[in-house]
Amino acid sequence: MDLKQTRYAVDDTIATITLDRPHRRNAWTGVMHTEYRHCLALAERDQDVRTIVVTGAPEGQAFCVGADLSGLEVIAERGEYSAGIDGDIAQPGYGTDAAFDATFAYHFGLSKPVIAAMNGAAAGVGLVLAAFCDLRFVVPDAKFTTAHGRFNFPAEYGLSWILPRLVGTTFTNDVMLSSRVFTSDEAHQKGFSNRLVPAGDLMREVTSYARMLAKTVSPGALRETKRQIYLDWHRSVASSVRDSERLLVEMSRHPDNKEGVSAWMDKREPQWRGG
Repeated sequence: MDLKQTRYAVDDTIATITLDRPHRRNAWTGVMHTEYRHCLALAERDQDVRTIVVTGAPEGQAFCVGADLSGLEVIAERGEYSAGIDGDIAQPGYGTDAAFDATFAYHFGLSKPVIAAMNGAAAGVGLVLAAFCDLRFVVPDAKFTTAHGRFNFPAEYGLSWILPRLVGTTFTNDVMLSSRVFTSDEAHQKGFSNRLVPAGDLMREVTSYARMLAKTVSPGALRETKRQIYLDWHRSVASSVRDSERLLVEMSRHPDNKEGVSAWMDKREPQWRGG
């Protein structure tokens, strides 16, 4: 695919997807969504990639300010919403569990952690995208908003489901019912983000964390732990325990189990085989 509104790069074990519409503050479009899923599929298939980072083009001075307003104007004129994508679109993360087979929920079906490097403002679908990532590193003083209430829209793409699980119902009700602007600092205090990082250090800290995951945690453990976390949101504790017991038996047979123990005893970095 010829990328027009995103950029994709792999450095060592890290795949970085950049939302690249700086002239529109990296606003979301159907083309961008199509390209984003294509890039996720590339990263998912690449056995050398251990972590995925998504960020906004820094020239746009935002992570993603939501749907492009020109697209909203078209929706208002037509009187009908369209996501601007068609059926011929990559489906990364689909097939792991039926509960994840939906827009943005597909992040939960990916085998690799996705880190949102939020280098500026996030609104609407931009906030949704970050919420469905596994980890969020944010810069101070960035402006966030759900935005939907201003346009007579519902809460978008499952944000009403994911946000209470991240920050609780009380804060969710505040920012979703009002669609008010809140800051990344306030969001961090409520538990939305993992780290609040000065802008100049953001990508360095994200990269350092991503490399730490690749070096110290086996690919199989990352994959299965991520799957367990999100499956446990909709299954019983007994199901979770039984699944973990099954995985303990299966994963102990993998060469990475022996390598992990050996590396620990030898006080060296493990050489993961993956798979």
